[in-house]
Amino acid sequence: MAHAYQAVGWNPQKKKYDGALLLGVALYLAVFIGSGLAVQPDITAETLVIRGFGSAALLLLHVVLCIGPLARLDRRFLPLLYNRRHMGVTMFFLAFVHGAFSLVQFHAFGDRNPIESLFLSNTNYASLAEFPFQPLGAAALAILFLMAATSHDFWLANLTPPVWKALHMLVYVAYALVVAHVSLGALQAETSPLLIGLMSLGMIAVFGLHWTAGAREVEGDREIDEPPPGTAFVRVATVEEIPDNRAKVVCVGGERVAIYHYDGKISAVSSVCQHQNGPLGEGRIIDGCITCPWHGYQYNPESGSSPPPFDEKVPTFKVQVAEGFVFIDPLPNPPGTPVPPALTGE
Repeated sequence: MAHAYQAVGWNPQKKKYDGALLLGVALYLAVFIGSGLAVQPDITAETLVIRGFGSAALLLLHVVLCIGPLARLDRRFLPLLYNRRHMGVTMFFLAFVHGAFSLVQFHAFGDRNPIESLFLSNTNYASLAEFPFQPLGAAALAILFLMAATSHDFWLANLTPPVWKALHMLVYVAYALVVAHVSLGALQAETSPLLIGLMSLGMIAVFGLHWTAGAREVEGDREIDEPPPGTAFVRVATVEEIPDNRAKVVCVGGERVAIYHYDGKISAVSSVCQHQNGPLGEGRIIDGCITCPWHGYQYNPESGSSPPPFDEKVPTFKVQVAEGFVFIDPLPNPPGTPVPPALTGE
């Protein structure tokens, strides 16, 4: 297992997705700039760069936010999830160029320091029509920089997964700031129904997909009944309900547990991957290891430990099989604790 396991790196598949991403961004900017010059021949190059890079960053931000729920709803979107970090970094670069050109265009030629001018040239926060929207964009850019700078697994390991995950959840704060920035800025100055419609469609897509994926999660989190008196085990499924080399996810004791069926055996582990809290129970057994569908992290189904030289571990659960039914002890074992699998008699 250890020999077959490799952490997901910059492999040919990811290079292919990165190439497609960069090509898509280049084509978008070319079309945007070309159409902008055709519609407004007297428009300045700086304005085209500001609008082109800003709109590209906004579009990519929507794509990044939609990939997660799409992958939960349909496994065919999982390949995009592997490349989401690079999309996020690309999105930050586009937003940075937009912000840098905006800072030069609107704040670099006055008496004040450009940064000071950005935050103090307009303090009319009481007026919706003249609200200073640029500081909102700057705050969003600061959050996106923090996320891009800590996107590597080095920071994930050193910050610990819970802290890293909490930090990267700030993307939703950044999204709210970007929506306000665009709504109070570009849409305020240019009351085009097309812009308003596109922005509204983007928000509906993001919130709609997250709500739909969340509703499915809630449905799957219905708690299994407490164990009957005199026993520590609860019945969670039949053997036939668990696909071969895959898992059935149940909620026991307030925790999602992935019950895997493989080689005539049943094992149960926590369904939360230690890498990025991915849905481990939605993965499958590959080369004898449970493989997370998000980024390919692997765990031994009997011990919950990653094969050497990796050291990630997930909690395990005691399992029994009787008369075709699967029973588990709701009390988790410490992460990495070996537990003999239950035999199905197949």
